[in-house]
Amino acid sequence: MIDQAYFMKILKDAGVEFFTGVPDSHLNGFCNYLLNNVAEDKHVIAANEGNAVGIAAGYYYATGTIPLVYMQNSGLGNVINPLASLTDKHVYRTPLILLIGWRGEPGSGDHAQHITQGEITTKLLEMLDIPYIIAEDDDRLLAEQLCPLLELAKEERKVVAILGRKGVFAAADKANICDDIYPLRREEAIEAILDVLPADSYYFASTGRATRELYFLREARHEGHQHDFLNLGAMGHLSSVALGVALANSENYVVCLDGDASALMHMGSFSMACQVDAPNFLHIILNNGAHESVGGQPSAGCQLDFTTIAAGSGYNTVGHAVTTKAELEEALQKLSLGSGPSFIDFRIRKGLKGSLPPLQINPEQLITDLMDQLARQEED
Repeated sequence: MIDQAYFMKILKDAGVEFFTGVPDSHLNGFCNYLLNNVAEDKHVIAANEGNAVGIAAGYYYATGTIPLVYMQNSGLGNVINPLASLTDKHVYRTPLILLIGWRGEPGSGDHAQHITQGEITTKLLEMLDIPYIIAEDDDRLLAEQLCPLLELAKEERKVVAILGRKGVFAAADKANICDDIYPLRREEAIEAILDVLPADSYYFASTGRATRELYFLREARHEGHQHDFLNLGAMGHLSSVALGVALANSENYVVCLDGDASALMHMGSFSMACQVDAPNFLHIILNNGAHESVGGQPSAGCQLDFTTIAAGSGYNTVGHAVTTKAELEEALQKLSLGSGPSFIDFRIRKGLKGSLPPLQINPEQLITDLMDQLARQEED
C-alpha cells in the first residue's frame, strides 16, 4: 500500500499545498489524512466535484500553486464542463491534479452502478486530453510515476490525473467525527418514518447506506419493496427523481429520503418546489453532517439551516429541524398530504448502527416492480 505521509511529501515537494474534493471510499485513507494533517484553510470538502474544480482553479489564479482535487470517478460527470472549458488549453490553461478513486475498474466485480463508469473512466480522461497514471501499489514505483506527471502539470499548465484502485492507498487514522447530540441513527430514523406515514407511501432512498437500510428494514418487517426506489449512484439527483414521480402520482405521499451531502450536491433542485404542483411530495433530509457511506468525513449539513433554505425555495416547513420520532409525528401532522411540497430536516447522529451486507438485488426487477405498482394504482 502507498503510505499517505510519503505520498503527501511528494506532493508538497512539488509545491502542492491546497486540497479540495468530495470523499470517496477508495481514497478514504487519503481523505482522513487530510483531515488530520492539513490546516482547514488549505483543505475544503466541496459540495460536488465541479464545485471543487472551480475552487481549485480560483486558488491557482490567486497563488500560482497547483492544487489537488480528489473525487470518486462517478464525479467525473460533474467536472466535464469546467474541465472542457474553464481549465482547458483553449481557455485559461489551468493546471490541476485530479486524484480519482477508480470504482468499477474492469474485472473488479463492483456494484452495478459503477460498472459503466469504471469502463469509461480512462476513455473520458483521454477524450479530455488529461494525462494520467494508475497509481502503483509501491512507494518507490509511485514516485517514479508521479514526479514526471507533476512536472508536466507545472511546465505545460495541464490538468493531470492519478487513478487510485481499491486498496492501493493505505488507511489513515479516522478523523474524530463521532457525534451523540441527536438520539437516532439513520436506520432508526427511517424506521420511524415508515411507522408514521401511511403504508401506501412511496419511498426514494439516497445512494449509499440509506438504500441498504431501507431495503433490509423492509425485509425485517416482512414488507415488500414495490413502493421503494433505491437510488444506485446518481448522487444529488434523488429529489428530482422523486419529484418526477410525484408530478404523475398525486394520490400518495412520495417521500424522498435524502442525505445531507446528497442534497448539497445539487441544491438547485430545491427551487423546483415553488415551480411545480406536487402537493404530495415530502422531502426529508436525514442529516448527520457527514459523508458516512464513504468514510464519515464531514459535510456542511449540520452547519446549514436547511429549513430556511427550503422555505425560501417554496417548500412548506414547520420552521425548524426535528430530532425525535415524536417531533417527526408532530411535523407530519402540520404538513398533511395535499398541503404542497413539504420539507423536513431530520437531524440524526453520526455513526452506523451495525454492519449490513451489500445489496444483492436486480435493479431492473426493482424498477419493474415499482413501475407496475404505480401503473396498478393509476388504473384503480
